[in-house]
Amino acid sequence: MLGRRRQLDLSSPGEADASPAADRAHHDADEERLRALLIGRGLVTQEQVEEAVRQNNGSGTPLGTLLAEAGLVDEHSIVDVLSDELQLPIADLRQVTPEPAALDLLPESAARTRLALPLRLEDGHVDIAAAAPSQQLEVLLAGQTGKKVRFQVAAPSELRRAIDRHYRALGGIGQLVQAFEALEGQRRRTGATPDALVTADEAPVIRLCNLILTQGLRDRASDIHIEPQDDSLRVRFRVDGALHDVVTLPADLGPGLVSRIKIMAGMNIVERRRPQDGQLTADLDGKSVDVRVSTVATIWGEKCVMRLLDKTRSLLKFGDLGMPFETHEQFSKMMRAPFGMVICAGPTGSGKTTTLYATLSEINEPFRNIMTIEDPVEYVFPLINQIQTNEQAGLTFATGLRSILRQDPDVILVGEVRDVETARIAVQSALSGHFVLSSLHATDSVSALHRFLDMGIESFLISSSVIGVVGQRLVRRSCRFCKVPYEPTDEELAFYQESGGPPKDVFYRGDGCNFCAGTGFHDRIGVFELLRITTEIKRLIVGWATQDELRRLAQQQGMRTLRQEAIELVVNDVTTIGEVIRSIYAL
Repeated sequence: MLGRRRQLDLSSPGEADASPAADRAHHDADEERLRALLIGRGLVTQEQVEEAVRQNNGSGTPLGTLLAEAGLVDEHSIVDVLSDELQLPIADLRQVTPEPAALDLLPESAARTRLALPLRLEDGHVDIAAAAPSQQLEVLLAGQTGKKVRFQVAAPSELRRAIDRHYRALGGIGQLVQAFEALEGQRRRTGATPDALVTADEAPVIRLCNLILTQGLRDRASDIHIEPQDDSLRVRFRVDGALHDVVTLPADLGPGLVSRIKIMAGMNIVERRRPQDGQLTADLDGKSVDVRVSTVATIWGEKCVMRLLDKTRSLLKFGDLGMPFETHEQFSKMMRAPFGMVICAGPTGSGKTTTLYATLSEINEPFRNIMTIEDPVEYVFPLINQIQTNEQAGLTFATGLRSILRQDPDVILVGEVRDVETARIAVQSALSGHFVLSSLHATDSVSALHRFLDMGIESFLISSSVIGVVGQRLVRRSCRFCKVPYEPTDEELAFYQESGGPPKDVFYRGDGCNFCAGTGFHDRIGVFELLRITTEIKRLIVGWATQDELRRLAQQQGMRTLRQEAIELVVNDVTTIGEVIRSIYAL
């Protein structure tokens, strides 16, 4: 039972009342209690709370989350206050793994709604970590679990992360595989077509496809790989830039699963030899997610890769990207240029689109006509004119860019320069008085200039139009929940010293915990180098200088390379030497 119960009696609890009205009343009472506690402890003022609630505009965000997002109070300070006031222990969700028997007592939907996670069963009690323990919640959970409840306190964000981690959407996958094998055996006996297994609403393949997508979103996967092997079907998630095995399925599931995905994405399920691309929108865990689908034939069957684009995610600002202050200052001056071209360069998955979107958010003002041509539109800006390519309708980057030039634009964003025609029109747009932003696949900022030369764009046009190039990479952050000192290998230390790293006594890395799925890394941060096209650089470009010559001059003029910036992250214990070697190495 809760400690100091007399302070929590909001009403006389009887039967567990889960009606919306009762829930609303309990929620309001808990919010009012938390407000009084935080103000009483001097963590926030009444005025700050009222302003935060006013800006929230009735969106239903819990008060603690609202104040934490506003930077007024840390989530863990709220947890400390509740723990002290209610005389309850704090749950260490980093290291405590819930028992399966405890999880089975509370349905996932209830855990998400109540922000409560069962941890263990002991002596007829169930220990539950909750964001807002109360007597009413105790009665409700006791009714749902059939056990006496003992509370622990945890931060809301940590609870959501733990619920995503431990309530596995793929938990019942074995039953779906058995159901599929039974249906497949029946189909072979009756001679029915395979399409029947991928179109019926309750078909195991359809349910399996939905579970894979849901689990991918919960695991923060950017890409889902479905790969046929000789005698199995491998499913892998790319999380924070690294692929992880998730589940191995029977090989017979491969064709049906890929066909189901192709149906959802509006692709041709009959054609299995040629590569195809498609797109679909799915509602997963209450979130609208865009999924880009790509299939290609391998020796064992069709391989499918799905890229997940969460439409509900907030748009990152430059401060969140990891761009150093000095680099951001220089880049901000470029963004205010009336004309010219700025390029974001890097390999696939290096965050180029995110940087371009952050740039648009900074220069989006009412007096500018901003137009974009993208494939696909990954984030919708309310006041920007965005165009999505459609090759079947003849709308490519090149044709779309031509049309944009007749729309009186001030700023043009070209999602990606893929061919010489698009590159030439973009360069001409920059020369004719427009500000052009674009991304380009290249290893770093200097090599991006040579990519244009390789495409056949004249060197004098490049030097006249391009005003700056941002080269970038993404490196994984060491998990802040389980960061511990460690001893780098001799090879790593040699790389660190060779890269100009200052003397450092202690290095840190993630030890592996529940929040980082044992990887030691959680989330990623950008590494940037900014090449300013100065008069001296222009002379070298016109003279077809080598990449080494261009890079050497740029460094003499103050450019910090990707490698130097990444080593600075190691110095500040943001990432590890091994991660820098994996992501950047010789650049």
